[in-house]
Amino acid sequence: MNLISSILSSTSLIASLSQVSTNGGSLLGTLSAPFLPKFLEDGPLPRGFPWADASAQHTNPYEEVPNTGKIRPYNFVIERGILSPDGVEKNGLLINGQFPGPTIEANWGDTFQITVTNNITGPEEGTALHWHGLLQKETPWFDGIPSVSQCPIAPGSSFTYTFRADSYGTSWYHSHYSAQYADGLLGAMIIHGPAHAHYDYDLGPIMLSDHNHEEYFKIVQRFTGSKLVPNSTNNLINGKMNYDCSLTNLTCTPNAGLSKFKFESGKLHRLRLINSGAEGLQRFTIDNHTMTVIANDFVPIEPYETNVITLGVGQRSDVLIRGTGRPTDSFWMRTDISDRCSHSNQPHALAVIHYEKAHASAVPTSQATYFTDTNCSNDPISVTKPLFAMAPPPEPAFTQTIDIDFQANATGAEVWVMNNQSFRANYDHPLLLLAKLGNTSYPDDPQWNVYNFGKNTSIRLILRGLTPLAHPMHLHGHNFWVVAEGVGQWDGVVTRPENPQRRDTQLMDFGYPYPAGMSYTVIEFMADNPGVWPFHCHVAWHVSDGLYMNVMERPDLIKQRQIPSIMAQTCRDWWDYSAHNIVNEIDSGL
Repeated sequence: MNLISSILSSTSLIASLSQVSTNGGSLLGTLSAPFLPKFLEDGPLPRGFPWADASAQHTNPYEEVPNTGKIRPYNFVIERGILSPDGVEKNGLLINGQFPGPTIEANWGDTFQITVTNNITGPEEGTALHWHGLLQKETPWFDGIPSVSQCPIAPGSSFTYTFRADSYGTSWYHSHYSAQYADGLLGAMIIHGPAHAHYDYDLGPIMLSDHNHEEYFKIVQRFTGSKLVPNSTNNLINGKMNYDCSLTNLTCTPNAGLSKFKFESGKLHRLRLINSGAEGLQRFTIDNHTMTVIANDFVPIEPYETNVITLGVGQRSDVLIRGTGRPTDSFWMRTDISDRCSHSNQPHALAVIHYEKAHASAVPTSQATYFTDTNCSNDPISVTKPLFAMAPPPEPAFTQTIDIDFQANATGAEVWVMNNQSFRANYDHPLLLLAKLGNTSYPDDPQWNVYNFGKNTSIRLILRGLTPLAHPMHLHGHNFWVVAEGVGQWDGVVTRPENPQRRDTQLMDFGYPYPAGMSYTVIEFMADNPGVWPFHCHVAWHVSDGLYMNVMERPDLIKQRQIPSIMAQTCRDWWDYSAHNIVNEIDSGL
């Protein structure tokens, strides 16, 4: 009997643990989780919508961002806590006692105001939260990256992030301090915007995440600087899955509980898929159902149908699914960590879809969707066409080739490098704040890996993968064009030059055959967002091992920014803390 058959044969839909035991205060994955509205209604709406008459097809989402004047306040308290997401007890890092953390919502053009209190003890750690995919054009200092946009939030301190919801769609937030988010510091971020497809019900975020029973810091200790790669121990949907307790000597309860969702026959359902894992490339399917993709990351696209959604870490896809089942039917929702592209001891995750009259304890008997696991790429960029058409410049102002490799450093540690340089953070000196003071070149600190692109107005990065591993590459502060991808050497041809795919995270395949081959991904972006922007692989263990660089954009304009005094105060708080406490930075720091 194979692993998935074994899991199915032992699965019961009668949970052995309460939701509080598995996920704390989170309602995700339960039938009590509310459907999401089309937008948040809390006052007079111009032309009937918070964004007035803006549309996905005709409004430039980067230049015509509304300003509603509405504040969306949240308070986050970060503490350690014990939960059992899959039945195995884990001492994790939780936001308001929840895993996943609270879902935050806003309308496009609202302002988030999120106060984060660092109550991490036993041991103490710094922290910072990143709001994945937001451009932060007005507020680059609130991007949430220690050593780049801010100093870490010191233990016992609070910090308030205030920024515009300047994009719309589906995303998430997570810690960007070491590999902290692998222990639970993450949550969904939903920004309601112009409709670009009809649907009846919005089921809300569906977070797909590999899961480790071991705490993140112990994993970093064991694997940083080595050729070894950690295998995740399970795979979760909205923070839930069962586990075979015979495989662990930790405190474990069988049939802890699966996530459940409700479909209605004949209705159209929106699912917001988010890969919020640490390493696993996910293949998402629903038995006997076809999905229509309507957005990737924060970019609405022309709809297309598929049976499987591929998501690298950090990527999101919004899909529509017609309720083609009968009212009494139940089906499996599945996501599988790719055996070819990732590393997991138990790669299969299950959730249940019940139609409106299905019995609550009925175990589905549906058969899995067949798909081939032949590469580590997203759907072809030729089929992912943005609704709002934008062409990159015919020729970029500047082109930079970046080789991604794995090498031994001067100490003999094996680290990831970009153009032969591995990254290491300096928590005491955020690069954005240094640039504001005129410090824009760092020849004595090559480990900061800063690329100063000066006054160039558009940038092309030619990424070349020299190892047999895939990388979800994420650029902060931008939705970039993906103009080409493949294996071998790029031939210079741009895919659909009048309107290439745009997104903020793109999977980079590995070359075939290794070691003679290489892969390439070519991205372009306009240098219209002055700041220092991280560009990195979103596999937590890869960025932890140095696969990271900084894009310094328009330093002449950075100097003109008025940076809030709270940024300096946060650094003073951190300096005071770190002067009296050893900060055990054993990896890149990010």
